Amino acid sequence: MKHIVVLTGAGMSAESGIKTFRDADGLWEGHDVMEVATPEGFKRNPELVLNFYNERRKQLKEVEPNQAHKDLAALENNYKVSIITQNVDDLHERTGSSNVIHLHGELRKIRSSGYENDIRTWSEDIHLGDTCEKGHQLRPHIVWFGEAVPMIDTAVEICQQADILVIIGTSMQVYPAAGLLDFAPTQTPIYYIDPKPAIGSSGKVTVIVKSATEGMKELLALL
Repeated sequence: MKHIVVLTGAGMSAESGIKTFRDADGLWEGHDVMEVATPEGFKRNPELVLNFYNERRKQLKEVEPNQAHKDLAALENNYKVSIITQNVDDLHERTGSSNVIHLHGELRKIRSSGYENDIRTWSEDIHLGDTCEKGHQLRPHIVWFGEAVPMIDTAVEICQQADILVIIGTSMQVYPAAGLLDFAPTQTPIYYIDPKPAIGSSGKVTVIVKSATEGMKELLALL
């Protein structure tokens, strides 16, 4: 059974109504990303940051997976599929994808600000003063700018095993995620779906200049 490895970015979830700051001049839902997506921002104004992610968590309950999510999940009927996503939503899981690696964390998890491995599932608000058993403030389980990406080594290993690599809805500008395609075996074909692709077609890269849902239709026909 061939192994398809899929790298997904914000464009994957855009058609479900989840916004990306990269489409809005550095603003994410009206906020400067440096204020809501950095450790420094959290130190300066933890209540602002907690409230920001509380709103994102509420938004997640109001959106649904789109057809592209469903098509990826259906690929598991004929292929081994590994999804490596930069997205912090759970839309891949909600469509039945069984092997999802979140590079940048997950909205529906929290962790202790003092013990990074103290991670737990969480679907409600986090308030200032909510602490772990050892007294440290709870924070979103999100990899902020300037923080290490704990799952990157796992993602590299998965890419090295790819028979087919698919990239969907990513600007190819956020590292280390953007460098993952370089770890695919030299003979592995790469399909890149994005309405504004950052790279062009080449010998091994087929660019599909479409949205995630339309691009997945074309990819399924090619496969």
